[in-house]
Amino acid sequence: MNKSQGQDIVKELMGYLLPAGTLDYFELTHIVKDKEGLVLFLEEKNLPPAEYQDQSLHSKGFLPEVRVQDFPIRDQKVQLSIRRRRWEHPGTGEIISRNWDLVMQGARITKEFGLFLKDALG
Repeated sequence: MNKSQGQDIVKELMGYLLPAGTLDYFELTHIVKDKEGLVLFLEEKNLPPAEYQDQSLHSKGFLPEVRVQDFPIRDQKVQLSIRRRRWEHPGTGEIISRNWDLVMQGARITKEFGLFLKDALG
């Protein structure tokens, strides 16, 4: 098995462990095991929101991290460390982040992922 195949298998496995739809919008960047359990670090992909697809946006880093308790894995407590991306509209200077209410209304995410985001991000 080559490295690419191994990464694909890990990504598939994580797709089963994380709330459905998470990997459509977030990259798993790393995992830390500490005395409390596991912390899975997720960063929003640099994919501008659908309502801005026809506009040129510049990525401007991330909003502050949000930590959410998730279901245990193999008797390990699990926290998800979520970093949402923000973009700047160069013409107006407006700072934009994904509107998760609009995403939840679309057909691209599951009900489970929508409820997870609502609880996690407010």
